[in-house]
Amino acid sequence: MLRRYIIERDIPTVGSFERDQLRAASAQSNGVLDKLAPDIQWVESFVAADKTFCVYLAKDEDMIRKHAEMSGFPATKITEVRKMIDPTTARPD
Repeated sequence: MLRRYIIERDIPTVGSFERDQLRAASAQSNGVLDKLAPDIQWVESFVAADKTFCVYLAKDEDMIRKHAEMSGFPATKITEVRKMIDPTTARPD
């Protein structure tokens, strides 16, 4: 079973990357993901000024680190998601 992780990546100036640069980074990541499948999946990423926050499904933290090493994108901080909530969580059962 794959677990959900948030990966914080420190990447200077990533927020100012042009679309082509982001496309190239995505392609680089996807190439590594293809090699590591089915033990890791990229769900989505949020780009800030100097970092990205990526949501991944993975077998374990070691798989996240392996992807980071092979892709060249740092995994500055890895946090496993234990539970998820959203506005509907407030509704009674």
